[in-house]
Amino acid sequence: MTLPTQAHILVIDDEPDLRTLYELTLLREGYRVEAAADLAQARAHLQQRRFDAVITDMRLPDGLGLELLREMVAQQRPERCVVITAHGSAENAVEALKAGAFDYLTKPVDLKQFRGVVASAIQGPASTTAVQERSRSGSEDGPAASKGGRPADASLTLQRLVGESAVMQAVKARIVKVASSMAPVLIQGESGTGKELVARAVHDCSHRATGPFVAVNCGAIPENLLEAEFFGARKGAYTGSAQDRLGYFQSAKGGTLFLDEIGDLPLAMQSKLLRAIQERVVRPLGSTQEDTVDVRIVSATHKDLAAAVAAGTFRQDLYYRLNVIEISIPPLRERREDLPALCRDLLGRICRESGFHMPDISGQVLATLQQHPFHGNVRELENLLHRAMALGEGGDLHLESPPAEYVAVPENLQDFLDGQERSILSKVLQETGFNRTAAAAKLGISLRQIRYRIARLNIVTPQGDEAADEPS
Repeated sequence: MTLPTQAHILVIDDEPDLRTLYELTLLREGYRVEAAADLAQARAHLQQRRFDAVITDMRLPDGLGLELLREMVAQQRPERCVVITAHGSAENAVEALKAGAFDYLTKPVDLKQFRGVVASAIQGPASTTAVQERSRSGSEDGPAASKGGRPADASLTLQRLVGESAVMQAVKARIVKVASSMAPVLIQGESGTGKELVARAVHDCSHRATGPFVAVNCGAIPENLLEAEFFGARKGAYTGSAQDRLGYFQSAKGGTLFLDEIGDLPLAMQSKLLRAIQERVVRPLGSTQEDTVDVRIVSATHKDLAAAVAAGTFRQDLYYRLNVIEISIPPLRERREDLPALCRDLLGRICRESGFHMPDISGQVLATLQQHPFHGNVRELENLLHRAMALGEGGDLHLESPPAEYVAVPENLQDFLDGQERSILSKVLQETGFNRTAAAAKLGISLRQIRYRIARLNIVTPQGDEAADEPS
């Protein structure tokens, strides 16, 4: 009888005792293990075969584990890479995640955490590729590794992000690209753009899709309850605490913790959140024991966190820890070509909930909507359509136009001005095929100035950071 194929893992560490400890731990879990003491040996192993995961120390006798990670990414190898960094070197951990590492561990390595990270790393497309190749060749037999991958309904989640404009296609492509790692994601976007929807898409496209998705509005929790809500509490820890309760971190175990409006957290809580993310442990109120937590952090904000860091209202170290991977959601006024599809989708949902028949969306209605400022983005569009359905007669939509002299007073002037500048830049970039030199000439500014503005305003381009600079 042929048994299922084992997962195959490469361990790279120059310390013999640690290398043996990692090997024995993985062998007890039923994995096949190869070991290397330096980069040269590791490269030799990688030339010979594919693995399901690679675990490498950051500092090796002949270079950095980060070098090997970058080589693997450049070669488009399927293995997920876990990097082991020295205790307290948060910068190295963030650098590894940005370079493409699936996850990281800090020394001294906690073996329970080690086993959990490896189990996560061997799930998904990378593991599936290597296992299927070995299965076709009829090679080694042994206990099966658990295999996951993107769930069948992930495409449905992406479809909920309505719109096929260039900027929305770039957002969807980025979601799929970043979903496969454990790197924290920061979603930037104005109110009403759909930040939670993007966070759910990241979760549903990841290997954690079968785990919980816990969404938290950081601005809606009273400050005196933040610690208990995030980390849990033991019975009697505070007045009214009649039983043990789980915090958000424990509730999201094995899944994704979405921290919406992260910029609203007070400084004292920011430092506690930073420790929980870095150490992957939380201490419930009233407890003498720490709980190990296994969550992926996705956060979101409509605020300019970089400006908050400069103003001293947001911790710089927490900002860099959360902003490993950034997804910027464009405001609705920068993707007006998506209005027809958005209207059909929103009206369909409204009609299903209310029992109405789907109305026709006339050209006049769309023309009116095209002129709307949409400071509230998709949420504002949904409210307008709700009202149009309620006021319409005979199945027609009755859309009220705002008075010509009406000017909405923004909640935050800088956010409003940034939005106007972002809208103009995005429009000109689209008109010039995202050629920055041509766009800068059209706007009467220098190439250096337009590069600075694109970076400051987090403008997404289909070509990414390598958008063309040569005149068209």
